[in-house]
Amino acid sequence: MASNVYAYRIGAALYLNITNRCTNDCVFCVRRTEEGVGYYDLWLEKEPSLEELLEAAGDVRRYREVVFCGYGEPLIRVDLVVEAARALKAQGVSVRVNTNGQAGLYHGRNIAAELAGLVDTISISLNASDAAHYAALCRPGQGEEAFPAILEFAAQCTKYIPTVILTVVRWPGVDIARCRQIARDLGVYLRVREPAGTFTS
Repeated sequence: MASNVYAYRIGAALYLNITNRCTNDCVFCVRRTEEGVGYYDLWLEKEPSLEELLEAAGDVRRYREVVFCGYGEPLIRVDLVVEAARALKAQGVSVRVNTNGQAGLYHGRNIAAELAGLVDTISISLNASDAAHYAALCRPGQGEEAFPAILEFAAQCTKYIPTVILTVVRWPGVDIARCRQIARDLGVYLRVREPAGTFTS
């Protein structure tokens, strides 16, 4: 039976796990390993309500930041992220969202604008330098439409969120140099991740 871990600590940060659902099926996803993430079993039997999530988070003032990141794509539940982030920001904590960047495509609206004033940092998994490679590695439900939507989402985020980061997994065939250029063109940071167990970093 799933343990329903809604909040878990790594280092000085508190991570919030709000859904199993994801628009991708990445070949390097930690969900494909038996180890999970550290000591935590993050597979959810039930998605948390706002009240359940805030109760699990508790007093967040002792953390460096609170990060929306679990087994699934948090911005599938953007309404919950917005309401929870508002409550967390009231405690004076920095808020980060780790996302695959497909929220605008998934919901059909400008999600970045809804995060304005609530999210301090957004980390977007780019993972490839073009649509075909992205579709092969991340296997999004929307196919090759996903990649340009991610770039558009990242561009929108630069208007509303103070710190925007693109990440890329070091994986065979991934053109990291080209990914760096994409980040430069957007005026955002790029961070290279190792493939095993790094989805929460």
